[in-house]
Amino acid sequence: MNQNSKIYVAGHKGMVGSAIWKNLKSKGYKNLVGKKSDELNLMDASAVTDFFAVEQPEYVILAAAKVGGIVANNNYRGQFIFENLMIQNNVIHNAYISGVKKLLFLGSTCIYPREAPQPMNEDCLLTSPLEYTNEPYAIAKIAGIKLCESYNLQYGTNFVSVMPTNLYGPNDNFDLEKSHVLPALIRKIYLGKCLEENNWGAIRQDLNKRPIDGLDGNSDQTEIVLLLGNNGISYTPGGAPEDISVEIWGTGNPAREFLWSEEMADACVFIMENVDFKDLLPSNQKSIFDKSNQKKSESPEVNSNNLGGIEIRNTHINIGTGTDISIKHLANKIKETIGFNGKLNFNTSKPDGTLKKLTDVSRLHALGWQHKIEIDEGIRLLYKWYVGL
Repeated sequence: MNQNSKIYVAGHKGMVGSAIWKNLKSKGYKNLVGKKSDELNLMDASAVTDFFAVEQPEYVILAAAKVGGIVANNNYRGQFIFENLMIQNNVIHNAYISGVKKLLFLGSTCIYPREAPQPMNEDCLLTSPLEYTNEPYAIAKIAGIKLCESYNLQYGTNFVSVMPTNLYGPNDNFDLEKSHVLPALIRKIYLGKCLEENNWGAIRQDLNKRPIDGLDGNSDQTEIVLLLGNNGISYTPGGAPEDISVEIWGTGNPAREFLWSEEMADACVFIMENVDFKDLLPSNQKSIFDKSNQKKSESPEVNSNNLGGIEIRNTHINIGTGTDISIKHLANKIKETIGFNGKLNFNTSKPDGTLKKLTDVSRLHALGWQHKIEIDEGIRLLYKWYVGL
Protein backbone atom coordinates (compact mmCIF):
# COMPACT_ATOMS: atom_id res chain seq x y z
CA MET A 1 0.00 0.00 0.00
CA ASN A 2 1.06 3.60 -0.50
CA GLN A 3 -0.42 6.71 1.06
CA ASN A 4 -2.64 7.38 -1.96
CA SER A 5 -3.99 3.82 -2.20
CA LYS A 6 -7.78 3.61 -2.05
CA ILE A 7 -8.60 1.63 1.10
CA TYR A 8 -12.12 0.57 2.05
CA VAL A 9 -12.62 -0.06 5.78
CA ALA A 10 -15.88 -1.97 6.24
CA GLY A 11 -17.27 -1.21 9.68
CA HIS A 12 -15.27 1.97 10.14
CA LYS A 13 -17.57 3.33 12.85
CA GLY A 14 -17.29 0.34 15.19
CA MET A 15 -14.67 -0.15 17.87
CA VAL A 16 -12.44 -2.25 15.61
CA GLY A 17 -12.96 -0.35 12.37
CA SER A 18 -12.63 3.09 13.95
CA ALA A 19 -9.33 2.10 15.56
CA ILE A 20 -8.00 0.87 12.20
CA TRP A 21 -9.23 4.03 10.46
CA LYS A 22 -7.49 6.19 13.08
CA ASN A 23 -4.26 4.21 12.70
CA LEU A 24 -4.29 4.50 8.90
CA LYS A 25 -4.88 8.26 9.16
CA SER A 26 -2.01 8.62 11.64
CA LYS A 27 0.31 6.88 9.19
CA GLY A 28 -0.56 9.24 6.35
CA TYR A 29 -3.05 7.21 4.32
CA LYS A 30 -5.27 9.78 2.62
CA ASN A 31 -7.71 7.89 0.41
CA LEU A 32 -9.92 6.05 2.90
CA VAL A 33 -13.48 4.97 2.12
CA GLY A 34 -16.07 4.19 4.77
CA LYS A 35 -19.83 3.76 4.67
CA LYS A 36 -22.15 3.72 7.66
CA SER A 37 -24.69 0.90 7.85
CA ASP A 38 -27.53 3.22 6.81
CA GLU A 39 -25.51 4.19 3.72
CA LEU A 40 -24.51 0.67 2.70
CA ASN A 41 -26.19 -2.49 3.96
CA LEU A 42 -23.48 -5.14 3.70
CA MET A 43 -26.10 -7.89 3.84
CA ASP A 44 -27.54 -6.60 0.56
CA ALA A 45 -25.59 -8.39 -2.17
CA SER A 46 -26.62 -6.06 -5.01
CA ALA A 47 -25.81 -2.96 -2.96
CA VAL A 48 -22.35 -4.30 -2.14
CA THR A 49 -21.75 -5.19 -5.81
CA ASP A 50 -22.75 -1.66 -6.86
CA PHE A 51 -20.50 -0.14 -4.19
CA PHE A 52 -17.42 -2.05 -5.40
CA ALA A 53 -18.20 -1.25 -9.03
CA VAL A 54 -18.40 2.48 -8.29
CA GLU A 55 -15.65 2.90 -5.67
CA GLN A 56 -13.19 0.26 -6.95
CA PRO A 57 -11.09 0.08 -3.77
CA GLU A 58 -7.56 -1.28 -4.12
CA TYR A 59 -7.43 -2.62 -0.56
CA VAL A 60 -10.16 -3.80 1.80
CA ILE A 61 -10.20 -4.25 5.56
CA LEU A 62 -13.27 -6.22 6.63
CA ALA A 63 -13.98 -5.18 10.22
CA ALA A 64 -17.78 -5.12 9.91
CA ALA A 65 -19.57 -7.82 11.90
CA LYS A 66 -22.41 -8.49 14.29
CA VAL A 67 -20.68 -8.91 17.65
CA GLY A 68 -21.59 -9.27 21.30
CA GLY A 69 -20.84 -10.96 24.60
CA ILE A 70 -21.95 -14.31 25.97
CA VAL A 71 -25.58 -13.21 26.54
CA ALA A 72 -26.07 -11.82 23.04
CA ASN A 73 -24.26 -14.73 21.38
CA ASN A 74 -26.44 -17.25 23.17
CA ASN A 75 -29.75 -15.38 22.75
CA TYR A 76 -29.45 -14.27 19.12
CA ARG A 77 -27.87 -17.35 17.60
CA GLY A 78 -29.70 -17.15 14.27
CA GLN A 79 -28.87 -13.48 13.76
CA PHE A 80 -25.21 -13.99 14.61
CA ILE A 81 -24.59 -16.75 12.08
CA PHE A 82 -26.80 -15.36 9.31
CA GLU A 83 -25.73 -11.71 9.43
CA ASN A 84 -22.02 -12.48 9.69
CA LEU A 85 -22.14 -14.98 6.84
CA MET A 86 -24.00 -12.51 4.65
CA ILE A 87 -21.64 -9.61 5.39
CA GLN A 88 -18.41 -11.49 4.80
CA ASN A 89 -19.64 -13.43 1.76
CA ASN A 90 -20.73 -10.24 0.02
CA VAL A 91 -17.57 -8.27 0.78
CA ILE A 92 -15.04 -11.04 0.13
CA HIS A 93 -16.66 -12.19 -3.11
CA ASN A 94 -16.91 -8.65 -4.49
CA ALA A 95 -13.31 -7.98 -3.50
CA TYR A 96 -12.37 -10.91 -5.73
CA ILE A 97 -14.69 -9.87 -8.58
CA SER A 98 -13.38 -6.30 -8.60
CA GLY A 99 -9.71 -7.29 -8.44
CA VAL A 100 -8.84 -5.95 -4.99
CA LYS A 101 -5.09 -6.21 -4.44
CA LYS A 102 -5.34 -7.31 -0.82
CA LEU A 103 -8.06 -7.94 1.76
CA LEU A 104 -7.77 -8.33 5.52
CA PHE A 105 -10.55 -10.35 7.17
CA LEU A 106 -11.00 -9.96 10.92
CA GLY A 107 -12.40 -12.86 12.89
CA SER A 108 -12.08 -13.83 16.54
CA THR A 109 -10.25 -16.37 18.66
CA CYS A 110 -13.63 -17.89 19.57
CA ILE A 111 -13.08 -19.95 16.39
CA TYR A 112 -10.99 -22.37 18.45
CA PRO A 113 -12.41 -25.46 20.18
CA ARG A 114 -13.71 -25.26 23.72
CA GLU A 115 -11.09 -27.74 24.91
CA ALA A 116 -8.22 -26.51 22.73
CA PRO A 117 -4.70 -26.92 24.18
CA GLN A 118 -3.50 -23.72 25.84
CA PRO A 119 -2.14 -21.48 24.50
CA MET A 120 -4.08 -21.95 21.26
CA ASN A 121 -2.05 -21.87 18.08
CA GLU A 122 -3.48 -21.55 14.60
CA ASP A 123 -3.37 -25.31 13.99
CA CYS A 124 -6.00 -25.89 16.71
CA LEU A 125 -8.72 -24.86 14.27
CA LEU A 126 -11.40 -27.53 13.64
CA THR A 127 -9.77 -30.14 15.87
CA SER A 128 -12.70 -30.58 18.33
CA PRO A 129 -16.12 -29.08 19.27
CA LEU A 130 -16.64 -25.35 19.77
CA GLU A 131 -17.96 -23.60 22.88
CA TYR A 132 -21.74 -23.89 22.57
CA THR A 133 -22.67 -20.35 23.65
CA ASN A 134 -20.85 -18.69 20.74
CA GLU A 135 -20.88 -21.56 18.23
CA PRO A 136 -22.96 -19.74 15.53
CA TYR A 137 -20.65 -16.70 15.52
CA ALA A 138 -17.56 -18.91 15.53
CA ILE A 139 -18.83 -21.01 12.62
CA ALA A 140 -19.46 -17.85 10.59
CA LYS A 141 -15.92 -16.64 11.25
CA ILE A 142 -14.44 -20.04 10.38
CA ALA A 143 -16.37 -19.87 7.11
CA GLY A 144 -14.78 -16.46 6.47
CA ILE A 145 -11.30 -17.87 7.00
CA LYS A 146 -12.01 -20.74 4.64
CA LEU A 147 -13.56 -18.41 2.05
CA CYS A 148 -10.41 -16.26 2.00
CA GLU A 149 -8.15 -19.29 1.96
CA SER A 150 -10.13 -21.01 -0.80
CA TYR A 151 -10.23 -17.92 -3.03
CA ASN A 152 -6.47 -17.55 -2.59
CA LEU A 153 -5.92 -21.15 -3.64
CA GLN A 154 -8.33 -21.17 -6.58
CA TYR A 155 -8.11 -17.62 -7.89
CA GLY A 156 -4.72 -16.41 -6.67
CA THR A 157 -6.16 -13.61 -4.52
CA ASN A 158 -4.22 -12.10 -1.61
CA PHE A 159 -6.71 -12.37 1.25
CA VAL A 160 -5.30 -12.58 4.79
CA SER A 161 -7.29 -13.54 7.90
CA VAL A 162 -6.47 -12.36 11.41
CA MET A 163 -8.02 -13.57 14.65
CA PRO A 164 -7.87 -10.94 17.41
CA THR A 165 -8.36 -11.97 21.00
CA ASN A 166 -10.90 -10.18 23.26
CA LEU A 167 -10.70 -6.50 22.41
CA TYR A 168 -11.54 -3.40 24.43
CA GLY A 169 -11.04 0.29 23.82
CA PRO A 170 -12.54 3.57 22.55
CA ASN A 171 -15.99 3.24 20.93
CA ASP A 172 -16.57 -0.07 22.69
CA ASN A 173 -20.12 -1.37 23.18
CA PHE A 174 -21.35 -0.76 26.74
CA ASP A 175 -24.83 -2.24 26.28
CA LEU A 176 -25.37 -4.36 29.40
CA GLU A 177 -26.92 -7.23 27.43
CA LYS A 178 -24.90 -7.23 24.25
CA SER A 179 -21.43 -6.02 25.26
CA HIS A 180 -18.35 -8.06 26.05
CA VAL A 181 -17.29 -8.68 29.61
CA LEU A 182 -14.75 -5.88 30.17
CA PRO A 183 -16.84 -2.89 29.02
CA ALA A 184 -19.93 -4.37 30.73
CA LEU A 185 -18.03 -4.63 34.02
CA ILE A 186 -16.74 -1.06 33.71
CA ARG A 187 -20.26 0.29 33.21
CA LYS A 188 -21.92 -1.82 35.92
CA ILE A 189 -19.23 -1.07 38.50
CA TYR A 190 -19.26 2.62 37.56
CA LEU A 191 -23.02 2.78 38.05
CA GLY A 192 -22.61 0.94 41.35
CA LYS A 193 -20.08 3.59 42.39
CA CYS A 194 -22.54 6.35 41.44
CA LEU A 195 -25.24 4.72 43.59
CA GLU A 196 -22.74 4.42 46.44
CA GLU A 197 -22.13 8.17 46.23
CA ASN A 198 -25.83 8.94 45.68
CA ASN A 199 -24.73 10.68 42.48
CA TRP A 200 -28.00 10.67 40.56
CA GLY A 201 -26.79 13.35 38.20
CA ALA A 202 -24.07 11.04 36.90
CA ILE A 203 -26.50 8.10 36.67
CA ARG A 204 -29.00 10.14 34.64
CA GLN A 205 -26.22 11.43 32.41
CA ASP A 206 -25.05 7.86 31.79
CA LEU A 207 -28.57 6.68 30.90
CA ASN A 208 -29.16 9.65 28.61
CA LYS A 209 -26.01 8.77 26.71
CA ARG A 210 -26.68 5.02 26.67
CA PRO A 211 -30.33 4.16 27.48
CA ILE A 212 -31.06 0.70 28.91
CA ASP A 213 -34.16 -1.19 27.75
CA GLY A 214 -35.57 2.06 26.35
CA LEU A 215 -35.24 3.99 29.63
CA ASP A 216 -33.06 7.09 29.83
CA GLY A 217 -32.06 9.57 32.51
CA ASN A 218 -35.43 11.32 32.40
CA SER A 219 -37.13 8.27 33.92
CA ASP A 220 -38.48 8.25 37.46
CA GLN A 221 -35.89 7.35 40.11
CA THR A 222 -37.93 4.31 41.19
CA GLU A 223 -37.94 3.07 37.60
CA ILE A 224 -34.18 3.56 37.36
CA VAL A 225 -33.58 1.60 40.58
CA LEU A 226 -35.70 -1.26 39.23
CA LEU A 227 -33.95 -1.07 35.86
CA LEU A 228 -30.50 -1.25 37.41
CA GLY A 229 -31.58 -4.14 39.62
CA ASN A 230 -32.82 -6.06 36.58
CA ASN A 231 -29.37 -5.57 35.06
CA GLY A 232 -27.45 -6.85 38.05
CA ILE A 233 -26.81 -3.59 39.92
CA SER A 234 -28.65 -4.04 43.23
CA TYR A 235 -29.50 -1.08 45.44
CA THR A 236 -31.84 -0.55 48.37
CA PRO A 237 -32.77 3.12 48.85
CA GLY A 238 -31.63 4.18 52.29
CA GLY A 239 -29.31 1.18 52.64
CA ALA A 240 -25.62 1.29 53.47
CA PRO A 241 -23.24 1.91 50.55
CA GLU A 242 -21.50 -1.42 51.16
CA ASP A 243 -24.81 -3.20 50.54
CA ILE A 244 -24.75 -2.18 46.87
CA SER A 245 -23.77 -5.15 44.73
CA VAL A 246 -22.88 -5.81 41.11
CA GLU A 247 -23.78 -9.19 39.63
CA ILE A 248 -21.29 -10.97 37.38
CA TRP A 249 -22.21 -14.07 35.41
CA GLY A 250 -20.48 -17.33 36.34
CA THR A 251 -17.91 -18.26 38.93
CA GLY A 252 -15.32 -15.69 37.92
CA ASN A 253 -12.80 -18.51 37.37
CA PRO A 254 -12.57 -18.42 33.55
CA ALA A 255 -9.48 -16.65 32.27
CA ARG A 256 -9.49 -14.30 29.31
CA GLU A 257 -6.89 -12.49 27.25
CA PHE A 258 -7.52 -8.81 26.48
CA LEU A 259 -5.94 -6.57 23.85
CA TRP A 260 -6.31 -2.79 23.60
CA SER A 261 -8.20 -2.11 20.36
CA GLU A 262 -5.77 0.54 19.11
CA GLU A 263 -2.94 -1.98 19.38
CA MET A 264 -5.01 -4.49 17.43
CA ALA A 265 -5.41 -1.80 14.76
CA ASP A 266 -1.67 -1.26 14.66
CA ALA A 267 -1.14 -5.00 14.19
CA CYS A 268 -3.69 -5.08 11.34
CA VAL A 269 -2.09 -2.16 9.50
CA PHE A 270 1.34 -3.73 10.03
CA ILE A 271 0.07 -6.94 8.40
CA MET A 272 -1.53 -5.02 5.52
CA GLU A 273 1.79 -3.27 4.89
CA ASN A 274 4.14 -6.20 5.37
CA VAL A 275 2.49 -9.62 5.10
CA ASP A 276 0.97 -11.39 2.07
CA PHE A 277 -0.87 -14.70 1.97
CA LYS A 278 2.13 -16.52 0.53
CA ASP A 279 4.26 -15.33 3.48
CA LEU A 280 2.10 -17.49 5.74
CA LEU A 281 2.93 -20.71 3.90
CA PRO A 282 5.80 -23.09 4.68
CA SER A 283 8.67 -22.68 2.22
CA ASN A 284 7.85 -25.85 0.25
CA GLN A 285 4.21 -24.75 -0.15
CA LYS A 286 5.21 -21.18 -0.98
CA SER A 287 7.26 -22.20 -4.01
CA ILE A 288 4.43 -24.40 -5.34
CA PHE A 289 1.90 -21.61 -4.78
CA ASP A 290 4.12 -19.11 -6.65
CA LYS A 291 4.57 -21.49 -9.59
CA SER A 292 0.84 -22.15 -9.74
CA ASN A 293 0.06 -18.42 -9.82
CA GLN A 294 2.68 -17.92 -12.53
CA LYS A 295 0.98 -20.55 -14.70
CA LYS A 296 -2.35 -18.86 -14.10
CA SER A 297 -1.00 -15.44 -15.15
CA GLU A 298 0.37 -16.99 -18.33
CA SER A 299 -2.98 -18.68 -19.07
CA PRO A 300 -5.80 -16.47 -17.75
CA GLU A 301 -8.38 -19.05 -18.76
CA VAL A 302 -7.00 -21.33 -16.03
CA ASN A 303 -9.33 -20.84 -13.10
CA SER A 304 -7.62 -22.81 -10.38
CA ASN A 305 -4.21 -23.40 -8.85
CA ASN A 306 -2.35 -26.65 -9.45
CA LEU A 307 -0.88 -27.26 -6.02
CA GLY A 308 0.32 -30.79 -6.64
CA GLY A 309 -1.98 -32.32 -4.06
CA ILE A 310 -0.54 -30.42 -1.08
CA GLU A 311 -2.94 -29.33 1.68
CA ILE A 312 -2.85 -25.66 2.66
CA ARG A 313 -4.81 -24.68 5.74
CA ASN A 314 -4.63 -22.65 8.96
CA THR A 315 -2.97 -19.65 7.31
CA HIS A 316 -4.69 -17.16 9.63
CA ILE A 317 -2.81 -15.11 12.24
CA ASN A 318 -3.64 -14.82 15.95
CA ILE A 319 -3.48 -11.26 17.30
CA GLY A 320 -3.17 -11.03 21.07
CA THR A 321 -0.92 -10.54 24.07
CA GLY A 322 -0.18 -14.15 25.02
CA THR A 323 -1.21 -13.41 28.65
CA ASP A 324 -4.58 -13.76 30.41
CA ILE A 325 -6.44 -12.89 33.60
CA SER A 326 -9.37 -14.48 35.45
CA ILE A 327 -12.72 -12.70 35.28
CA LYS A 328 -12.69 -12.44 39.08
CA HIS A 329 -9.26 -10.81 39.07
CA LEU A 330 -10.32 -8.52 36.23
CA ALA A 331 -13.48 -7.44 38.09
CA ASN A 332 -11.49 -6.61 41.20
CA LYS A 333 -8.99 -4.58 39.16
CA ILE A 334 -11.88 -2.58 37.67
CA LYS A 335 -13.45 -2.19 41.11
CA GLU A 336 -10.17 -0.81 42.47
CA THR A 337 -9.64 1.51 39.48
CA ILE A 338 -13.14 2.98 39.76
CA GLY A 339 -13.10 3.12 43.56
CA PHE A 340 -16.24 1.05 44.15
CA ASN A 341 -16.63 -0.24 47.72
CA GLY A 342 -19.68 -2.46 47.24
CA LYS A 343 -19.87 -6.19 46.60
CA LEU A 344 -19.18 -8.25 43.51
CA ASN A 345 -21.74 -11.06 43.35
CA PHE A 346 -20.71 -13.98 41.14
CA ASN A 347 -23.89 -15.74 39.96
CA THR A 348 -22.79 -19.35 39.66
CA SER A 349 -26.14 -20.39 38.17
CA LYS A 350 -25.11 -18.59 34.97
CA PRO A 351 -22.73 -20.11 32.39
CA ASP A 352 -19.00 -19.52 32.53
CA GLY A 353 -18.33 -20.12 28.87
CA THR A 354 -14.92 -21.48 27.90
CA LEU A 355 -12.69 -21.77 30.98
CA LYS A 356 -9.52 -20.58 29.26
CA LYS A 357 -8.86 -18.88 25.93
CA LEU A 358 -5.24 -17.87 25.58
CA THR A 359 -3.68 -17.38 22.17
CA ASP A 360 -0.30 -18.49 20.99
CA VAL A 361 1.03 -15.36 19.29
CA SER A 362 4.38 -16.78 18.17
CA ARG A 363 3.41 -16.49 14.47
CA LEU A 364 2.61 -12.78 14.93
CA HIS A 365 5.83 -12.20 16.88
CA ALA A 366 7.83 -13.96 14.14
CA LEU A 367 6.28 -11.59 11.60
CA GLY A 368 7.60 -8.65 13.63
CA TRP A 369 4.78 -7.23 15.80
CA GLN A 370 4.24 -7.26 19.60
CA HIS A 371 1.80 -5.49 21.96
CA LYS A 372 2.80 -2.83 24.54
CA ILE A 373 -0.28 -1.93 26.62
CA GLU A 374 -0.92 -4.24 29.58
CA ILE A 375 -4.31 -4.76 31.23
CA ASP A 376 -3.87 -2.37 34.19
CA GLU A 377 -3.08 0.54 31.90
CA GLY A 378 -5.83 -0.50 29.50
CA ILE A 379 -8.50 -0.49 32.23
CA ARG A 380 -7.46 3.01 33.27
CA LEU A 381 -7.54 4.22 29.67
CA LEU A 382 -10.96 2.78 28.92
CA TYR A 383 -12.52 4.02 32.17
CA LYS A 384 -11.11 7.48 31.47
CA TRP A 385 -12.58 7.35 27.95
CA TYR A 386 -15.96 6.10 29.21
CA VAL A 387 -16.49 8.87 31.73
CA GLY A 388 -15.04 11.51 29.40
CA LEU A 389 -12.10 12.52 31.57
